[in-house]
Amino acid sequence: MTQNHRSLTAREFQGSAGVSDWRALGVGACAWFGATSHATGAALVRGVVEAAAGADVAMPFIELRSSGVRVRLAPDKGSFSQGDVTLAQEISRAAADLEMVSDPGVLQDVQLTFDTLDQAAVMPFWQTALGYDLVGEDDLVDPLRRHPPIWFQDQDAPRPLRNRVHLDSVAPQPRAAVALEAVRADASSVKEQGYYATVADAEGNEVDLLPLPEGADLWAPSAESGGNQADLEDWRLVFAGMACYPVSSTRQAVELAEAVARLADEAGLPLGVDLRPGVVVIDTGKDVPDQDGYEQLAVHVQAAARELGLTADPSLARFIQVGIDAVDIVAVRAFWRAVLRYDEDPRDGVTDLFDPRRLNTVVFFQPMDESDMERRAQRNRIHVDIFLSDDQSQERVAAAVAAGGTVVREAATPQTWTIADPEGNEVDITFSVGREELFRDIAADSRA
Repeated sequence: MTQNHRSLTAREFQGSAGVSDWRALGVGACAWFGATSHATGAALVRGVVEAAAGADVAMPFIELRSSGVRVRLAPDKGSFSQGDVTLAQEISRAAADLEMVSDPGVLQDVQLTFDTLDQAAVMPFWQTALGYDLVGEDDLVDPLRRHPPIWFQDQDAPRPLRNRVHLDSVAPQPRAAVALEAVRADASSVKEQGYYATVADAEGNEVDLLPLPEGADLWAPSAESGGNQADLEDWRLVFAGMACYPVSSTRQAVELAEAVARLADEAGLPLGVDLRPGVVVIDTGKDVPDQDGYEQLAVHVQAAARELGLTADPSLARFIQVGIDAVDIVAVRAFWRAVLRYDEDPRDGVTDLFDPRRLNTVVFFQPMDESDMERRAQRNRIHVDIFLSDDQSQERVAAAVAAGGTVVREAATPQTWTIADPEGNEVDITFSVGREELFRDIAADSRA
């Protein structure tokens, strides 16, 4: 094995010279570089892609936002190489040349964990319902790595009542309808709710699948934009406005990102641009398309993509969010705002919390009957995991406790805190650095 490909642990990666901007999280290592515009961020995107093209490592995942750029190295690996270290150093230098300052404090990965009695009975349901890929034996992941992964673990005893945590999955009408029909056979229950259906797996864990009525997932043009549906046919409204463009090269991906950045800056409106191997996803964020200016911006983005010779694949659009039932929504929402460091949706009657950089999943809250004491007392089978850097975890635990949380379990091997919100919904705060060394020591002790 060459030095460039020698496996490094997360601790060894973070301890390498010149990578102080970077933090190992749930998978891979990330850095966030702040920017004053989409265009400045797009300049770094070009620098990242050019640096990665000459490196003997996987192409990073890149998220361009109006306020900065997140870059993820080794996105599908549990370890690092010297090539990852070298690429991290080069990206940091490119950011410094653009006067973009890193902020490791904003980095986090949000994951979901399902406790199951029979993983084999539950896992295929979720793979079909969400369109996720199976990785290893215990993980399902979004193919584009834009939505929260799911990890399955053994459950100690039956918890038969409904969770207070569920998922919503919104996809273009044809794809969502197919997914709904596919899971009906494996569902323990299907509740028709009008324009969506609540479907439960064999153990009662629920997802709301939203096969929106035919045409409701299209961006209907207004008179102001000329009223031509063809100008918006690349876009789908799946709670957010999304256009997904397969690309044949990183050059095409960068050129599209630069074009979108210029258009978004000219319009004065934030857009998300996610670059993945073979595809670029442009995302307005949840419930944003009805704001002034976005429709015209979408028209211009589609025209720019067409000029680059790109053809959209609307079937790739997908939106997933997490819902939590609560009696005292104000108190529970305040806890989750603190533990996730999210912003509150300011609209009356809307309970959403969202990542201020639109990098992680939306969380929303819905009312629960105070008299439903048994369900309130039962521990959920679904909980949230937050992977942080090792130097941020304890501060986040303190913020969660200050916001009304209770530490119900603390494990030193590896360091993880399980914290319950004011009504018992749990979140695990954890970090990756040191895990490999810990498991190596445990294995050595078992052989001794």
